[in-house]
Amino acid sequence: MASISSLGVGSGLDLNGLLNQLQKAEESKLEPVQQRIQEQEVKISAYGELRSALSSFQDAADKLGDASLFQGHEASVSGDAFEASADSDAAAGQYNVTVNDLATAGSLATQRVADPEAELTSSDSTLDLSFQDAGLDHSVAIAAGSSLEDVRDAVNADPDAAVNASVVNDGEGYRLALMAKDTGQEASITGTNFATMADQASLTDAAVTQAGQDASLDVNGIAITSSTNQVDGAIQGVTLNLQQEGSSTLTVARDDEAIREAVTGFVESYNALKETADDLTAFNGEDSRAGTLIGDNAVRTIESRLRNDLSSGVQQDGELSLLGDVGLSMGVDGTLELDQDALDDALAADPAAVEAFFAGDDATSGLAGTISETAEQMTSDSGTLNNAIDGAENRIDSLNDRYTRIEASIEQTVERYRTQFSQLDSMVARMNSTSNYLSQQLSSLNSGNGGLL
Repeated sequence: MASISSLGVGSGLDLNGLLNQLQKAEESKLEPVQQRIQEQEVKISAYGELRSALSSFQDAADKLGDASLFQGHEASVSGDAFEASADSDAAAGQYNVTVNDLATAGSLATQRVADPEAELTSSDSTLDLSFQDAGLDHSVAIAAGSSLEDVRDAVNADPDAAVNASVVNDGEGYRLALMAKDTGQEASITGTNFATMADQASLTDAAVTQAGQDASLDVNGIAITSSTNQVDGAIQGVTLNLQQEGSSTLTVARDDEAIREAVTGFVESYNALKETADDLTAFNGEDSRAGTLIGDNAVRTIESRLRNDLSSGVQQDGELSLLGDVGLSMGVDGTLELDQDALDDALAADPAAVEAFFAGDDATSGLAGTISETAEQMTSDSGTLNNAIDGAENRIDSLNDRYTRIEASIEQTVERYRTQFSQLDSMVARMNSTSNYLSQQLSSLNSGNGGLL
C-alpha cells in the first residue's frame, strides 16, 4: 500500500494534497465537540468561583451568628498606669484603679571573684538555691574544675532552676548575678551556698540580695496584691497589665465596634456574591456576549433562596423583625445596604433584640443562622452547586467518549481514502503506461510505412 508521502507518484496527480484536505475536512467534525467540552470546563470554573463567593458569605454569616460576638466587651483606659483587655464575662462599668507598686523579681549577687575563668571548685558539687517559697528550692549540678562562667552556664541550662544567671563586673571583680524568673515576693531568691561550693576561689565582699516585690493596687478603693504585673480577677472578665505607678480610669463597655464590623462584613460578602453572580450571568448587548452561567438554574436557585431568607425576616416573641429594624435594606439593584446610624440606634435601644435577630435565641436560629444553613445546603456534597458541577463533569465524560468515537471514525475514513487513492494512483499509472506503449507502437508503425499513418 502506498504511503501518504508516495501518493500520486505513479499517476502524477496531487493525491497527497487532496488526502490532506479531506482529512482536515473530516477532523473539522471534532471542533464542535471540543468546543462543547471547553464550554463545560469553563462552566465548572464558574461554579467554583460562585462557590468560593458563597463560602465567603457563609463565613461572614457564621461570624455574625456567633452569640459571643454580642457578649464581648472592650476595655478603654484613660491614663498610663496600666493597659487592659476584657472578655465576655466582664461587666460594663467604670473603675478607678491606682497602681501603688509594680511587681519586681528578686535578685542575688554572689561574693566577688577576681577571674571569671579561674577554677572555682576542685570536685563535683552543687550550687544550692534557696527561695522565699521553699517549694522553689533547687540544687544545680556543678562539675569539678568549673569557672564562674561555667557555673552561669550550668544554672541557665537547668530547667528547674527558678533563676536566670549572668556574670557581672562591678568594677572590682566578678559576681554571679541570679535573677528570679518570676516576679513577686514568694519567688524571691534568698540565698546560695556559693561561698562553700567555690572552695578554690578567693572570695571578697558579701553576697547582695534584693527581695522581689508583689504588685500593689487599689480598684475603686479595694486593696489588691498580685505576684505579677498581669492582674487577672481583680475585676471580673478583665485583665490588667500594670505599666507604672499612678492612677488611671478603666471603662468597660459592650464591644459595639466588633458588631458593626461583623454586620459590615456580612453586607460586603453578600454584595460580593451578588456581583459574582451578576458577572457570570450578564449579557453584553454591544457584542452579544453572554456570561458563562446565563440562564443557569443553579444560579437562579441560589439567588432566589438567599433573597427569600433576607426578605422573610425573623420571628421574635411572636413579632416579625425585618432588615430595616437593624439598619439593613435591599437596594433597587438587589445589593444590601447598611445604615450605620440606624444599627447604632438599635444596639443602644435593645441590644438583646439585635442579638436575637442575627444570632437567634432559644426559639429561633436568627437571620445569620438561616443564611448559613442555606449556604451549607447549596455547597454540600449533595447541594445545588455540586450537582451542577457533577452534571457538567458527566457531560464532559460523554463528550470525550463522543470525541473518541468520531476520532476513530475519521481515522477509518482517512484510511479508506488512502486505500482508494492508492488504487487510483496505481490504475492511472497503468493507464499512463499503456497509453505510452500504444503511442510508441503507433509511432513505430507510422515510421515504418513512410509516414502514411
